[in-house]
Amino acid sequence: MSNSIEILIKSIVLIMILMGAAAYMTFCERVVMARMQLRLGPNRVGPLGLWQPLADGIKLLCKESFRPAGADALTYALAPAITLFTALFAFVLIPFGDTIQLWGHTVALYIANVDVGILLILAVSSLAVYGVFLAGWGSNNRYALLGGLRATAQMISYEIPMSLALLTVVVASGTLRLPEIVQMQREHWFIWTNPLSFIIYLIAAFAETNRAPFDLPESEQELTAGYHTEYGGMKFAMFFMAEYINILAVSAIMVTFFFGGWLGPFDIPILWFICKIAIVVFLFLWVRATMARFRYGELMSFSWKILLPLSIINLIITTYFTVV
Repeated sequence: MSNSIEILIKSIVLIMILMGAAAYMTFCERVVMARMQLRLGPNRVGPLGLWQPLADGIKLLCKESFRPAGADALTYALAPAITLFTALFAFVLIPFGDTIQLWGHTVALYIANVDVGILLILAVSSLAVYGVFLAGWGSNNRYALLGGLRATAQMISYEIPMSLALLTVVVASGTLRLPEIVQMQREHWFIWTNPLSFIIYLIAAFAETNRAPFDLPESEQELTAGYHTEYGGMKFAMFFMAEYINILAVSAIMVTFFFGGWLGPFDIPILWFICKIAIVVFLFLWVRATMARFRYGELMSFSWKILLPLSIINLIITTYFTVV
């Protein structure tokens, strides 16, 4: 099998898995929050409500496609595509395992392994800011524009401490390649040697994915629905899928950098990786069900006055002890 065909097949399979996972994350979120709030949750469509994501997908697919009067046609249509593409791109470089033997061929459990792996992920992921802002600006709606501006400022503010937290792991491991970072954790996970980086990354991940308690860009009380107020049908579904795929992406990066990636007691790498991601995703759902939303001033001050200085000091200390 040629390398290009292998990459194409793995990409198609991965996209299909991520789309399905994003759909059923909405189901899991509704079930988990219902149990925590003493409600039943979805239980009507299919056994145990398991067909609910399929019903929601059909509903969005069949909805009328529209564009608000006065909206910029190009940016209005391009924004959800940019957001979804940047969410999917992170998984191009995330390793689910080392290699396996499949029909006599050695197949790597990742699509690509480049010298600047994590830098490329951060660079492309930062382009999601354009999708969110263009959605707000191109919709010709004041509430959507305010939501886009909030999201842009929030994502830029929390990208810096998040990147610095990951950079401390890069310094400690001495490589930018994600599979090699995982291999460096065979003796101990980086969460034990650098817990401050993990805490900084975890907080920044909540803000980067616009999740509670940092979901100010989608604050219903004052912005209706934020930057995607004027979107419906499949365009809204693309934003929705991108949000949940982003949660999977930051969880996968967290597992790769702090929880030993696919490493585990038994030789079942993909299963270990999925189980670790599931635990991190459950944390996202748990926080949403229990914590109240911050004020926007508190959110921005926390990033620039607390997280950024902490991440810089942490990087300096890590670099010093690594070099010395």
